[in-house]
Amino acid sequence: MGMCGCKSLVVLGLKLLFLVPAGVPARSGDSLLKDNITVRQGDSAVLKCKLDSKVSRVAWLNRTTILFAGDEKWTLDPRVVLMDNTAVTEYSIKIQNVDVHDEGPYVCSILTNKKPKSTKVHLIVQVPARITNISRDVTVNEGSSVELLCLAIGRPEPSVMWKYHSTRGIQKFVSDGEHLELRGITKEQSGSYECIASNDISAPDTTTVHVTVNYPPFISKARSTGTPVGQKGVLQCEASAVPRADFEWYKEDRRLFNGLNGVKIENQGKQSMLVFFNVSEEDYGNYTCVAVNTMGITNASIVLFGPGAMHDVNRVAVLPFCSQWLLLTLSLLHLLKF
Repeated sequence: MGMCGCKSLVVLGLKLLFLVPAGVPARSGDSLLKDNITVRQGDSAVLKCKLDSKVSRVAWLNRTTILFAGDEKWTLDPRVVLMDNTAVTEYSIKIQNVDVHDEGPYVCSILTNKKPKSTKVHLIVQVPARITNISRDVTVNEGSSVELLCLAIGRPEPSVMWKYHSTRGIQKFVSDGEHLELRGITKEQSGSYECIASNDISAPDTTTVHVTVNYPPFISKARSTGTPVGQKGVLQCEASAVPRADFEWYKEDRRLFNGLNGVKIENQGKQSMLVFFNVSEEDYGNYTCVAVNTMGITNASIVLFGPGAMHDVNRVAVLPFCSQWLLLTLSLLHLLKF
C-alpha cells in the first residue's frame, strides 16, 4: 500500500471512530459485537466482528490508534494478532496476556457500499486480589495496644478480613477491613493474624503477621515431694513467661548452684528441676523456686519431706515479686520469723 493510500486509511479510520459517541456501545446493520468483554489479567481477549458480503474495508481501532487495517498490522504491540477468520463473515483480533492498560473501548469500523458503520466493545480487565502492604511481625508488652494494617489491590476492589490463629491451635475471624486494632492486649491474644484479601477472581491472597506478647512469669506447677533418706529426690517448678523465664533455687536464704551440695539443677524450656542424688536429713525443708524475666519476677515455695511427714503436695504458695529487692526483703523476713 502506497503512502497516500495509508494516509487515506488513517483518515478514514479516525472518521469512523468519531462516528460513535464516547462511552456508548453501538450496533449497526449486519455488524454484531458484544457491548462488554470481561477478561482476567494475564488471559487472552478475543474481539469478534461479524461481516457480510457488502463490506469493502474493515479496521480495528483502540481509542485513536489503528490496530489492524484489513490484513495489515499497524500496532507495534506483539500481543495483538489477527485471528484466522473467514474474510467474508468475521474479522476478529486477539489480545494476548491482557493487562490493566488494555482496558477501554475498541471499535470495529466497517465500510460498506452504502455507508460506513462501526461497533464498539468495552474491554474490562479483572485483576486478582493482591496484598501490597502489611504490618511487620511485632513484639509488645502485655497491656499495650497494637494496630495492624493490610492493604490490597485488585479489580474489582477486594475485601479484606483478619483471621486469628492462636498458639494453642484456635482459629477465628476477628475483624473486617484493612485495620485491626487490639487494645490492652493480653498474653492469650499472642499468635498469628492472617490477612485475607479476595475479590472472587482467583484464590484469596493471604499474608500472616506474628504478634508476640511479653508477660511476667507465672508459676503454673510447683510440686512438693516426699523422699526417703538415701534415695533420689526431685522438686519440679514450671513457669510460663515471655521472654522465657530464668530459674533460681534457694533453700531458706541460701542460693543453690548446679553441682554443689549434692544437687543438680536441670532447666528444660519452661520447666526447672532440683535433683537430689542422695537425700539426707539435712536436705529436708522448704525450697524456693524463683522465675524471672525482663517483665517481672515470681516465686513458689516447695517442700522436700520425709516419708513419715504429713504434707499437702497440692498446696503451694505462689507470691508475685516486682523486683529482686522485694525477694531479698521477703527472704530476710523469713529468717527473722525463725
